[in-house]
Amino acid sequence: MIPNEGKVLVDFYAEWCGPCKAMSPTLDAFQKISDVPLVKIDVDKERDIAMKYDVRGIPCFIYFEDGLVKSRAVGAQSLQQLNNLTK
Repeated sequence: MIPNEGKVLVDFYAEWCGPCKAMSPTLDAFQKISDVPLVKIDVDKERDIAMKYDVRGIPCFIYFEDGLVKSRAVGAQSLQQLNNLTK
């Protein structure tokens, strides 16, 4: 699910998570202005992946470059924070 090549921002979320739902407009805006692809992973459906990356709170954003974790943030983020996370 997480590519081994290139850059990607992964949003670990759950359907029942209020802050995750509140992030939708910000994530839409991020996708419009950034060249970094966004991948969404539901922690309830993909528990093994969430455990592998030590996701303990959601929303959790992890930025990968060539399959390696470069940065991460937990909780609702602003557009500027997402941009800073992927630099």
